[in-house]
Parts: sequence; C-alpha cells; structure tokens
Amino acid sequence: MFQGKTKTVGEYLHALPPERRVVIAKMRTVVKKHLPKGYQESMNWGAITWAIPLKTFPETYNGQPLCYAALAAQKNYCSLYLMGVYGDTKKTRQLEEAFRQRGLKLDKGKACIRFKTVDDLPLDAIGDIIASLPPDQYIEIYQASRKKAARGK
Repeated sequence: MFQGKTKTVGEYLHALPPERRVVIAKMRTVVKKHLPKGYQESMNWGAITWAIPLKTFPETYNGQPLCYAALAAQKNYCSLYLMGVYGDTKKTRQLEEAFRQRGLKLDKGKACIRFKTVDDLPLDAIGDIIASLPPDQYIEIYQASRKKAARGK
C-alpha cells in the first residue's frame, strides 16, 4: 500500500519537507479530532495509520492491525485513506456530494483521496465520515466482507 522506513509518527512528520509536514499535520489533527475511541494511531506501510489493534481484533487476513484510516505524503500529493468508505455506496455518495457542494474536485481512488492542501477537502464531511464508524461496527463490516469473499471463491 505505502512505502517508508520511519517507525514513529514523530519521525515520519520530521522527515517530511516543511510544506508537506504542515499539510499532513493539519489533516492528522482533523482525523484525531473525529476518530471514535478504540482505534490506535501508529506507523504502518509507511503511513500514519489508525487501526484496530491486534489485541482487540487479531483475526485479520494479513496479520496486521485492521486499518480504518491512513495518511501519507506522496511525491506529488498527499493521500487520505478512508477504508470505511471503500465498498459503502452511501458514504461514497456523501463524500462526492460534499465535494460537489463546495465546488471542490474529488481526486479519488477506491479508498483514497488525493489532495495537495487541506483547502482541497471538505473537512467537515470527512470528519463526519471518520466519526461514523466505531471499531465494533467496522469489525462487523470487515467480517461480513471476508465471509462474502470466501463464498465467492
């Protein structure tokens, strides 16, 4: 998913060029402000991640904490990964509508939003989406998706 060698969020932020550090730090503040209790911030896959710790939910397909959101500075942009939006058409529409209403361009992959500054984002809508899924519900969605994937094999 990402690349990087830093082991802590502090090291990651310190290693960024100053202009990227400001953008990532502002977005990190937004995520942390809205994040439901139970997710843990750490570095994984070269990005700042917020995940359900393995001690809470160890049954992940890859043996890694179940990632809910992630934030990374790429070469030409920053990425915010919202795993709760991936596969949820209602949340996808909510996100698209928030961008449209504010006259912003949504540059989106399956679960990531690419941006250069926080002014490129509808922060209130992103905050609402982040706040909308407590860990227990996210685990249920994850487990249902794995069962569905297993049936499709």
